[in-house]
Amino acid sequence: MYDLIVIGAGPGGYEAAAYAAKLGKKVALFEKNELGGTCLNVGCIPTKTLLRSAKTLEECRAAAKYGVTTAAPTLDMKAVQARKNKIVSTLVRAVGGMEKRAGVEVIKAEAKLAGKGKVEAAGKVYEAANILIATGSVPACPPIPGLRDNPKVLDSTGILALDTIPEKLVIIGGGVIGLEFASFFATCGTKVDIVEMLPKIAPVVDSEIAKQLMAEMKKQGVEFHLSCKVTHIEGDVLHYTDPEGKEQTLQGTYILSAIGRSPVMKGLGLEEAGVATTRKGITTDEFGKTNVAGIWACGDVTGRCLLAHAATREGFVAVNNMFGKPDRMRYNAVPSVIYTHPEVAQVGVTEDELKAKGIEYKKAVMPMAIAGRFMVDNEGANGTVKVLTDAKYGNVLGVHMIGGCCGEFIASATAMVETEQRADDVAAIIFPHPTNSEALKLSVTEL
Repeated sequence: MYDLIVIGAGPGGYEAAAYAAKLGKKVALFEKNELGGTCLNVGCIPTKTLLRSAKTLEECRAAAKYGVTTAAPTLDMKAVQARKNKIVSTLVRAVGGMEKRAGVEVIKAEAKLAGKGKVEAAGKVYEAANILIATGSVPACPPIPGLRDNPKVLDSTGILALDTIPEKLVIIGGGVIGLEFASFFATCGTKVDIVEMLPKIAPVVDSEIAKQLMAEMKKQGVEFHLSCKVTHIEGDVLHYTDPEGKEQTLQGTYILSAIGRSPVMKGLGLEEAGVATTRKGITTDEFGKTNVAGIWACGDVTGRCLLAHAATREGFVAVNNMFGKPDRMRYNAVPSVIYTHPEVAQVGVTEDELKAKGIEYKKAVMPMAIAGRFMVDNEGANGTVKVLTDAKYGNVLGVHMIGGCCGEFIASATAMVETEQRADDVAAIIFPHPTNSEALKLSVTEL
């Protein structure tokens, strides 16, 4: 009898399992594939490894701006893939080591619910007081004719296996996944076209920042086709209708389907167990509970916030609550980063959301270059910090940034939103000089 059984060893699952074990609980962790889940094996870590190589390539090209002379740089995709695979395998082993040190029993098998407090895997039944479902998500595959079983169409997993740089890439979807791959391949010399159904890219990003990102990516050669609907695909040709309803086509060496992700719920026995679900995923509350006592869920499978760090926090919240420590998720303070070049980072509400809710606010929009370090690190580049505060109380409601390494200090802004700090509170915090993070402090204290 276990205190906790976790199904799925992505960031939400493996972190929650280790955390519960460190609390002295008997824990079993089931995973049918590799430890680390999507994020580690075919998501966050592999894509960021590729993007780091692209950034290095761009830095070499721009070396003369910094007084450094180099020969014409080239990118060896096979070497990039080898480095990616090495990093992934090292981190997978690290996750296994973490579970072992914590005392978690890791079972490599596909598991499903098998009655109250029971899980079945490989023909054996296991019992637990609590079950945490953390099965994650997979690339979505909408019913677009010609999308399935087409060797010219890749999803976010398939494109990570390419060991050559395609001449042309057509991307369906202007969200985070599509933008990051567009940034990588455009830097490597690929002709990239993005087809997006909405009138803007990065729909969850503040509109002002999203416009700046699109302008920067256009400079890199990425072409955007907004308010366009894909109708069908024939081989390597994508057919779509433009904003006027006219039929258009784009041809690519490959077509990348980056239309989002779907929760992994099939075969888990959710319906038989009476667990409430929607098309987006398993229904949970802010404590990680489902509608069935003893069954909890975290991460992408809930459809609430498809980010690895959100999954980890959701897992911790669920573990705390199942073992008597009150805790809850604060979804208003979950940071996100788009690892394009330049980076985009944000936390809290956007200006559009404040307007829609009728909340009175103050706004400061400052150039990232108010921090001297940004100018040192980013010759000829632009960046912006946008801060939104409550008009009455002055607490920080949202921070939205583009430029440089803003993803590295969005955590400071997250603390401001989480603890409802005011501009005066931030003014009393010492930020190291010279750092890019000073742009954040100076922007907040402008209000």
